[in-house]
Amino acid sequence: MATTLMHDVEAARACFPALLRRQGETAVAYFDGPGGTQVPRTVVEAMSDYLYHHNANTHWAYPTSQETDQALAAARAALADLLGAAPDEIAFGANMTTLTFHLARALGRGLGPGDEIVVTELDHQANVAPWQAIARERGVSLRVVPFDPATGELVWPDLLAAIGPRTRVVAVGAASNALGTVTDVRQVAELAARVGAISFIDAVHFAAHARIDVSAIGCDFLACSAYKFYGPHVGVLFGRRDRIAALEVPKLDPAPETSPERLETGTQNHEGIVGAHAAVDFLAERGSGASRRARLSDAFHRLHAHGQHLVEHLWDGLARVPGVRRLGPPPTRPRTPTVSFSLANRPAEQVARQLAQDGLFVSHGDFYATQVARRLGLAEAGLIRVGCACYSTAEEVDRLLSSLARIAR
Repeated sequence: MATTLMHDVEAARACFPALLRRQGETAVAYFDGPGGTQVPRTVVEAMSDYLYHHNANTHWAYPTSQETDQALAAARAALADLLGAAPDEIAFGANMTTLTFHLARALGRGLGPGDEIVVTELDHQANVAPWQAIARERGVSLRVVPFDPATGELVWPDLLAAIGPRTRVVAVGAASNALGTVTDVRQVAELAARVGAISFIDAVHFAAHARIDVSAIGCDFLACSAYKFYGPHVGVLFGRRDRIAALEVPKLDPAPETSPERLETGTQNHEGIVGAHAAVDFLAERGSGASRRARLSDAFHRLHAHGQHLVEHLWDGLARVPGVRRLGPPPTRPRTPTVSFSLANRPAEQVARQLAQDGLFVSHGDFYATQVARRLGLAEAGLIRVGCACYSTAEEVDRLLSSLARIAR
């Protein structure tokens, strides 16, 4: 790797108290990042500082309320920098799933029989179930684009065929949380725009691994979750200003009508939003540049190189473990540093429990990507998922491969 792209793993690791945990005499290696990364000290400190010294509700005339208003505005600016948006295009919510149900209900009020929504088999259920509900409630047709189990990628000709003059919404994931597959969402947004459809991008898995620029993608809406990129459990929704203004959102009459607050119902998780801001700053500190956006761009270049190195090492090592079936695209294809696999004649939960005894924390199951598990024939046995984060090392990958080889024997 070129020096300019080197990610300082040891400096990053020093920020995470969780990495001090031990399983017996062994240090824990966290490979469960796709389900939620560990949290750096600065994020927790920012949340504690808010709760201890600034805690209040919003829009009142006393200092702590005004400080809360300022903190929320600063967080919108930080997340706007992360996503390449404007601060008044960033809304917060409990999580991506809740925000997507809320958005789907608002969009669904303008849909009816004859309209179509396009989703995919590759997606997390959070980007399928809300649109299924609208299809049932409004008499809308749902078109489901398949993925190829052999490659882990969408069947692109089927996507092209699915988007047509009756399409009103196209909802696609930027990356599969189960397989690591990266989809060309810029092209998806272009296809949707050609027929006048709204594009919604689930970037929950993608946001921790690659720079997002919603203006370059050209999408109408994009959602992610801070707890997947070193923050607390808070959902984030980008919406184009004109799209937010046009939505018939379920809301209380006295609540703000302006973008983006008209998308936010009730009192928000202020400390979590402050933590999401701190998580963006943590990522920005991994890079260099004159502005936060420049630092984020540089940081993601470095993180991508680090993740690519680890995923190549992991992918090649898994091929040498007897009985392992690697799932999803190889490292030569666009993907995140998240690899799922199965082990012959071993339920995924059993393997995960055995790895945990060695201080290797991995996730198992279908990860709410239920159609992926079904199509791969692993709905019952489940998938074993290994995710590499900014604090993951090649030595930890070696430990994982060694333990898997022993389990396989």
